[in-house]
Amino acid sequence: MSEFRIHHDVNELLSLLRVHGGEGAEVYIDLLQKNRTPYVTTTVSAHSAKVKIAEFSRTPEDFLKKYDELKSKNTRHLDSLVYLLSKLTEDKETLQYLQQNAKERAELAANAATSSSTNFSIPSSTSKISLQELEELRKQLGSVTASSGVQQPLELTRKILRDKQNKKNSGQPVPVFPSWVYERPALIGDFLIGTSLSTDTTVPIGTLPLASQESMIVEDLLYVLIGVDGRYITAQPLVGRQNRAFSVDPNLDLSIKELVTRILPVAASYSAVTRFIEEKSSFEYGQVNHALAAAMRTLIKEYMILITQLEHLQRQGLLSLQKLWFYIQPTMRTLEILASLATSVDKGECMGGSTLSLLHDKTFNYTGDSQAQELCLYLTKAASVPYFEILEKWIYRGIINDPYSEFMVEEHELQKEKIQEDYNDKYWDQRYTVVQQQIPSFLQKMADKILSTGKYLNVVRECGRDVTCPVAKEVIYTLKERAYVEQIEKAYNYASKVLLDFLMEEKELVAHLSRSIKHYFLMDQGDFFVHFMDLTEEELKKPVDDIITTRLEALLELALRMSTANTDPFKDDLKIDLMPHDLITQLLRVLAIETKQEKTIINADPTELTLSGLEAFSFDYIVKWPLSLIINRKALTRYQMLFRHMFYCKHVERQLCNVWISNKTAKQFSLHSAKWFAGAFTLRQRMLNFVQNIQYYMMFEVMEPTWHILEKNLKLASNIDDVLSHHTSFLDNCLKDCMLTNPELLKIFSKLMSVCVMFTNCMQRFTQSMKLDSEMDRLTLEHGTMLGPPTEEERAEETAKKKLTNKLLAEHADNLHLTSGFEATINKFDSNFSTHLLDLLDKLSVYSTNDCEHSMLNIIYRLDFNGFYTERLEHMSAERSQKAAPLLPRL
Repeated sequence: MSEFRIHHDVNELLSLLRVHGGEGAEVYIDLLQKNRTPYVTTTVSAHSAKVKIAEFSRTPEDFLKKYDELKSKNTRHLDSLVYLLSKLTEDKETLQYLQQNAKERAELAANAATSSSTNFSIPSSTSKISLQELEELRKQLGSVTASSGVQQPLELTRKILRDKQNKKNSGQPVPVFPSWVYERPALIGDFLIGTSLSTDTTVPIGTLPLASQESMIVEDLLYVLIGVDGRYITAQPLVGRQNRAFSVDPNLDLSIKELVTRILPVAASYSAVTRFIEEKSSFEYGQVNHALAAAMRTLIKEYMILITQLEHLQRQGLLSLQKLWFYIQPTMRTLEILASLATSVDKGECMGGSTLSLLHDKTFNYTGDSQAQELCLYLTKAASVPYFEILEKWIYRGIINDPYSEFMVEEHELQKEKIQEDYNDKYWDQRYTVVQQQIPSFLQKMADKILSTGKYLNVVRECGRDVTCPVAKEVIYTLKERAYVEQIEKAYNYASKVLLDFLMEEKELVAHLSRSIKHYFLMDQGDFFVHFMDLTEEELKKPVDDIITTRLEALLELALRMSTANTDPFKDDLKIDLMPHDLITQLLRVLAIETKQEKTIINADPTELTLSGLEAFSFDYIVKWPLSLIINRKALTRYQMLFRHMFYCKHVERQLCNVWISNKTAKQFSLHSAKWFAGAFTLRQRMLNFVQNIQYYMMFEVMEPTWHILEKNLKLASNIDDVLSHHTSFLDNCLKDCMLTNPELLKIFSKLMSVCVMFTNCMQRFTQSMKLDSEMDRLTLEHGTMLGPPTEEERAEETAKKKLTNKLLAEHADNLHLTSGFEATINKFDSNFSTHLLDLLDKLSVYSTNDCEHSMLNIIYRLDFNGFYTERLEHMSAERSQKAAPLLPRL
């Protein structure tokens, strides 16, 4: 059972039990996944569990009746459920809780019933009801019960099935029998209630001698056995799905009547089988039921031949009632089995794979009865032929031809062109899905491989290549499952190899990943990014609405052609994408997909702050079918998130390096207030150390090792699902270890980046106000003329001017510092940066401790390599422990 199925079932159970609050379903799901065992319910264990529950129940007859009813409908997992219930009867604590819960729910229901207004007038217990009123009440209750169990008309059932199938096969409507087939009941071969085919005057049978009574009854029985009413034996009208009942003349001799009652079940079985054959022969009930009805019709023909022979003996006066009973014995068992199968299929409303499951289970249940098992085996083989034809087309060619929705694999109308737009990757997961109720029980273990085999071949067919499995063999039903397993395994291995070779060799999947995706989205191509950021720096500083996309595209093309990326054969697939949201908003939107918060976040107003080009910039990649199965929109979105994260870090690093370059020039001046300037230098270096270590961690401790694991796994992959799994696992690990799956960590990191950017802007404004560069350039260029080198006198004059300028600039800087409170600004930056950094390290320590697989501890080791933050982190941890200490006694 999948994790999603367990999650759904646990939530349903909690909802039914009205359990609210607490730790939720997650705790129970973890316990179930850790403690579940591959237990298989056997016939013996199911029987013993049924007996145990019957002994425990207050109304064992009702329980056994309900069990038999569900069993006749071939309800799936019934024995497993009964076994679970039998285990619950042994757990007194659980039983006590369930009883209390049931009592509470009953009280709630009673309160709801009393609060609602009703029009019922219940007579008081003291008043007496007359016999007439009691009889009338009984009739009303009987009519209500009968109306609730009335089977809907066959014509309505056929119409519902026909509309459903025509909706699925809009281009090919389901064929329909002409109306006269259903309007002429005499063609059915079953009893015609309310009409008498005989015009002879019926002689009271009680007045005839015993020999004459026997002769008349034998003649009547021969009619009744082929679905025609006799003179003294007539069929009763059917009520719902009940078996056919007969009325026998009460004046018949008791000895003859006793033998007649033994023979009449054969007629009842014949009636049930005949009705089933006529009903399931309609196209609306599917090919499997049609094939089963055809096989039963063949057996009924043999039965009719026997009755014809008996009629011939009766005309010759050689057939007595005892002989009729003797000759009918072998057929009696056959018709009983056929009627049982027909009733089960009818009750369970089985079609396609569910019909085959019922037949297969019946065949196994008759182990030890060779005649009954051989009969069921014959019927199952005949019914499985159309199903296996669909199966063969699917596993050998990747084609589904299932007009009646009988096959275990269902096709949905999804377009492969939308893979580039659909984040949920619905095409691969939902284009073809397994229909659980249509999986034959003997193919249950192979259902996933059957689905995958056809999907693999279908992908290759979608690319215009016709594929046919070279090891294709006809699939024939047998009780030995090994035959199916071998054939399906061969088809699966072929389909896996064909698609994998097609993607890896012809479509160059690995080359796309390693030569394009890794270079551009994971910033593996260093010289390209330096060149690209130099070219686009001024453009990306603008607000996103002011950026001209075509200009960015041209600069991207220039950077690609002028770097080592020019050797990439897929470089033309790289495109520019300006995102409408910042990284945190994008992360929250992705995490909210298919959750209750999805509509709220998607419909939320865009951010009030105008995004800059740097915050909105990302790459996009054009992927064609069938590579879009692997590099789909879901994967590309994850790559974009990683890229935006690292790209912005790279931008902040460049800004801090620019501050370092400009500050080198300022160091030569003798500032009186050098303390605040040294503090700015120290803070800049701490920021640069932080950003560079984060980048190193993400690129060399997260992405590079994980990428090598991905490459190794891709070489060992045996099918496309392995490739998808490894690729998704790679992206998940990168996102998790780069803090992109935790909004709390990402928000703290974004605050740190914002502090760094504001600091660089502040320092750049201060440097520009001093105009150091322009002033020094002006003084140097004054003698850069064509008059020749300066003289000694000119050199001395220039040196004096420079000293004077330096003194004036130093005084200007000191005055600027005093007037603008620059030292307080730097201290504030320092305080904010330290606070956010400590908060980040503290949260990383907590998450790394809770999740042993996390590699985020490496960030702490790199940033706190000399123990500078250790003491403060320990102090914060101690404060957390003190706050949590008073809560411990309550747990």
